Amino acid sequence: RQAIRPDIVFEDFEKETYEGWTTTGTAFGNGPVEKAKMPAYQGDVGSVGKRLVNSHNARNGEDVAGGDKHTGTLTSKAFTIERNYINFLIGGGAHAGKTCVNLLVNGKVVASATGKNDNRMGPASLDTRPLQGQTGQIQIVDNDTGAWGNIGVDQIVFSDSPNGPAAPLDKRHDFGTLCLACAGVEGVRGAPMLPDPLLPLGLFDTPAADGARDSATRPIGLKLVGAVARKVTIEPGKEVVVTFIVAWCFPNLAIPKLPNHDGRWYGKKFGTASAVASHIVERLDALYAGTQLWRSTWYDSTLPYWFLDRVHLNTSILATSTCLRLGDGRFYGWEGVGCCEGTCTHVWQYAQAAARLFPDLERDTRQRVDLGVGMDEKTGRIGHRGELNRGPAIDGQAGTILRCYREHQMSPNSDWLKAVWPKVKLAVEYLIKKDGNNDGVLEGPQWNTLDADWFGHSPWLSGIYLASLRAAEEMATEAGDAEFARTCRGIFDIGCKKVDALTWNEDYQYFVQVPDKQHLAAVGAYYGCHIDQVYADSWAHQVGIGRILPQEHVRKALAALWKYNYTPDVGPYRAAHKPGRWYAMAGEGGLLMVTHPFGQSVEFKNHPSAWSAMYFNECMTGFEYQVAGHMIAENMLTEGLAIARTIHDRYHPLRRNPYNEVECGDHYARAMAVYGLFVTLCGFEYHGPKGSIGFAPRLNPRAFKAAFTAAEGWGSYAQDMSEKGQACSLDIKQGKLRLRNVSLVFAGDNPPAQVAVNLGGKAVAAGVQFTGQKARLSFEPEITLNTGDSLKITIR
Repeated sequence: RQAIRPDIVFEDFEKETYEGWTTTGTAFGNGPVEKAKMPAYQGDVGSVGKRLVNSHNARNGEDVAGGDKHTGTLTSKAFTIERNYINFLIGGGAHAGKTCVNLLVNGKVVASATGKNDNRMGPASLDTRPLQGQTGQIQIVDNDTGAWGNIGVDQIVFSDSPNGPAAPLDKRHDFGTLCLACAGVEGVRGAPMLPDPLLPLGLFDTPAADGARDSATRPIGLKLVGAVARKVTIEPGKEVVVTFIVAWCFPNLAIPKLPNHDGRWYGKKFGTASAVASHIVERLDALYAGTQLWRSTWYDSTLPYWFLDRVHLNTSILATSTCLRLGDGRFYGWEGVGCCEGTCTHVWQYAQAAARLFPDLERDTRQRVDLGVGMDEKTGRIGHRGELNRGPAIDGQAGTILRCYREHQMSPNSDWLKAVWPKVKLAVEYLIKKDGNNDGVLEGPQWNTLDADWFGHSPWLSGIYLASLRAAEEMATEAGDAEFARTCRGIFDIGCKKVDALTWNEDYQYFVQVPDKQHLAAVGAYYGCHIDQVYADSWAHQVGIGRILPQEHVRKALAALWKYNYTPDVGPYRAAHKPGRWYAMAGEGGLLMVTHPFGQSVEFKNHPSAWSAMYFNECMTGFEYQVAGHMIAENMLTEGLAIARTIHDRYHPLRRNPYNEVECGDHYARAMAVYGLFVTLCGFEYHGPKGSIGFAPRLNPRAFKAAFTAAEGWGSYAQDMSEKGQACSLDIKQGKLRLRNVSLVFAGDNPPAQVAVNLGGKAVAAGVQFTGQKARLSFEPEITLNTGDSLKITIR
């Protein structure tokens, strides 16, 4: 066996020039870039030393797209291949042959590697064992001008060992098992290894006997083709159902920036794929029945079928690789599949689905991540990517406070709020310090989900701060902290008036961002019509905390968004405004992020965050959904549903994958904001600790039916209105629902003369209070609805 020879550092790129290398094109500039001078949005690229190769040439003030349009090559001097591997760090685009490191022998590419669509570089190796003694050259290539049209390279070393320690097979992140199974025993045939050329006949004519459990092996790198079959006899006019199961178990998990996560949660529960398959077979009837019960309840609704589809198509994001559960049970979410790590506060705070469907998971995430590993307990600052980025995001911080109130509402009692309140209070105090003078208006740099510090007075960012104060007031009151509740309310009352006075533009009829004279070059929407200008009130409707900004101005702002930002064809606008990603193509409709109907568009050329202005020309579904839901809440039903339907049509199967709404990554988390539309269309109100539930349907209220979820169970609500009166019912399909109060709307202008309540065929005494067209029923003592129970309410 050959002794391992010392490594040879071929190039570390620490010189100011590409001495010894030949360049073509403009991608690589005059020399290696200084890490300290790279655009901040690229993050820590994982280089060694002070310099590296990086072809994202934003050195001349280009935006992201412009930086990626540069192309060129970088070719080394010739060398003799005298080690077994060429090791290096590589990042950037995953475009084979276009953004790559090549090994050339006699001018021909004999080995190549690409990045992984990630700015952070990772270790890679080229195997040179068959090429010993030959003359080679290394060629770094950037020949792609689209997204991720760049490459990063550093630390090229010749070695007898491949880059990075070789982990044992069972510890590698892609190690695991796959299992094919059949529910049933009689007539089942197992074939662990089929001869490839004989498929498909080999599937039915194999040497394995019925019920065989023989094993088979093949060397790594060769396919092991197995099958399972079941022989059945079908009589005329009869049918036979055969259930096959595909199960897998890949317990290890690679998250480069989070190395100590102890694998996947399901890997602790199931050791192998066959254990997963056995679990499914044992519980198949119950799993199938539960799934069918939810499906039938969800679609047994008067809401449009396409809308019900769109809500659940996006809820499927929770079942994609965007979402993970770590070995200790902690939830971890990318922004999109493998894109932008850390359960990002300023993205995930738009997503409403998980909290309504899996409230215990969201409570755990607030407590363990945002208020746990992500919080600086000295200041109350919440790192917007958990422990991976301690930097605050103003909208993410405020949104997390609002989510804490939502999670409390989706709890069965007040225990969770009591446990987290001290840290929630600390998070609120951090924002109050950003306010500075307790006038409800944020000052200074305000980092946000559009990836830049915004300066000046923003109705969006100060507004969501005010909404968080209002939610904090409610939590403080319930937690018994009356003094802090008064503090929050005092700032809120002042701030609502001041933000409106500062940012409402009577001439434009929408809210604007007032510039900071000290930061006039900073990126911002300014006098444009911004999609999130009244986001605070959108959130307020989700958790029932009343209005933030004046109703008249909020509705006019939404009308302006419909007038200036919505278009059934984005093509002409995008033709005139080039920067930005094409989430909506020419011929497709959408709600644009920021438009400038009065001609005040600003070009941000000389600012480090200038590239982020490209977002203004895009259509991103999570933002669109929150506006659509807000419009519905403000009685703009047609407009709100039109925006939602436009997105649904954009993702028609003839155009795109209907399950995959894309933003900065596939299956993007923000798209789960669509569940907020469902909550709003139902007029759903819920507060588990108070035992309170309410419905005020906004679409077809005279004959309405839809599913609902609560802290400990779920079911269906229906109401039918006629001239004779109104019949309402709450049916519990699974779990239980504790009730002290039920709030309903009733038809007509005058309070009903009679309200009757019946549970399980027995009359239930209820107090009734009428306010406007709402009837509030109260039960003392509280009542509990269990699985199969139906609460009937008759109003006449």
